[in-house]
Amino acid sequence: MKVENRTFIVSGGSSGLGLATTLDLLSQGAYISILDRSAPPPFPTSIPSLHFKYILLNILSLPNITSAVSSTISWAQSTGAPLGGVINCAGVGTAAKIIDAHGKAHPLDLRELTIGVDPEDGEDGERGVVVFVASAAAFEGQPGQTAYAASKGALCSMTLPMARDLARHAIRIVTIALGVFDSAMTKQFPSKTRRSLESDGIV
Repeated sequence: MKVENRTFIVSGGSSGLGLATTLDLLSQGAYISILDRSAPPPFPTSIPSLHFKYILLNILSLPNITSAVSSTISWAQSTGAPLGGVINCAGVGTAAKIIDAHGKAHPLDLRELTIGVDPEDGEDGERGVVVFVASAAAFEGQPGQTAYAASKGALCSMTLPMARDLARHAIRIVTIALGVFDSAMTKQFPSKTRRSLESDGIV
């Protein structure tokens, strides 16, 4: 699909995978609406400031999501860069044994972010793409990952039916399942968990 001069929403776009995605799309001439609880770092001066917009987002708040989507749509209309897709990189997850605590992981909030966006027709008739970021934990969850694994499993499970629902509208749905890598979220892991991952050369 054509990326240049189209607007993409990147949730979690201020760090980790989301930031890498944001920078890659910006390098191709896209406009990026960065939805995150933290502001992104300074971008290279070669990237036009008009090509990105940061919107404070709490992915756990549905009213906040609705407001962020509305703000993005208004911005896209003002720049003349039609919506081209949503890349859901935002992640929320805490390690907790099932009998110890309730983990926080909300895949349906990502669904609300996604269905609030109605991409416009592209030159070739396609209407963009939605990318969900799942995890290997959906298939190989470890102790303390019950809530996190369940949320990522939910993303994997809804991919095919959502793709079938939206195929008639020329909107593609894709989910990728990643392994562990160094990011702002993994930095919040308990020190014992991080030491184990680091000793195995995983992060």
